[in-house]
Amino acid sequence: MIELKNISKKYANNSILDDISIKLPQNKLISIIGSNGAGKSTLLSAITRTLLLDEGEVLLDGKSIYKWDKNELAKQISIQKQTNTLNVKLTVRELVSFARYPYSKSKLTEFDNKIIDEALEYIDIKHLENRFLDELSGGQRQMAYIAMVIAQDTKYIFLDEPLNNLDMKHSTMVMKILKRLVQEKNKTIMVVIHDINYVTSYSDYIISLKNGKVAYAGDVYEILKDEILSDIFDMKMSVVDIKDKKICFYY
Repeated sequence: MIELKNISKKYANNSILDDISIKLPQNKLISIIGSNGAGKSTLLSAITRTLLLDEGEVLLDGKSIYKWDKNELAKQISIQKQTNTLNVKLTVRELVSFARYPYSKSKLTEFDNKIIDEALEYIDIKHLENRFLDELSGGQRQMAYIAMVIAQDTKYIFLDEPLNNLDMKHSTMVMKILKRLVQEKNKTIMVVIHDINYVTSYSDYIISLKNGKVAYAGDVYEILKDEILSDIFDMKMSVVDIKDKKICFYY
């Protein structure tokens, strides 16, 4: 289990995270929502030990993440940042193989290669394994990075705006893959996401941030209410039922 206890982070005199305490539900697809500057990406960085907190602590299985050996932590937590830039020419398979470093360092085993194959097949990009990343479309590249996260085989997966720059087809594919990982592989996945209707269609749990604080947290249908969403985003929003799904309209 991951638990946040009174975590705070400031940049200069600006409070980005302000005394946040919450336990992440297990085996759920969790969406972090909120306006720009609400602290969503900073929260992801805090949980995954990619920034130092000013106050509070993040516990993984009851132990501070700062006390975990970095190699052991990499077997528990994986993260895909908002921008992925590599200045070396890599094939898709070479990229995905990096995920096995915490387990086998630089020498891949037969088992590592099996896991890599399974990750590529799981999201149906095995046919791209020998293609160079710079030859792929944006959607295909995003799938390659998600395959790398899958091959890392962690209990917890964190993705910062995984739908960035993707069209509707690829965005839907990504969300369906994440949902499958939760349902079929018992992963706990947290995503920062802006499109509220992808949240309503695929998420199990929502954490909303506003001014660096948790404004609301709960199961999707607890949060998907006109007055709550309007408060989170500071604009009028309406939730309607269409074909057994809740769809948000904003104007």
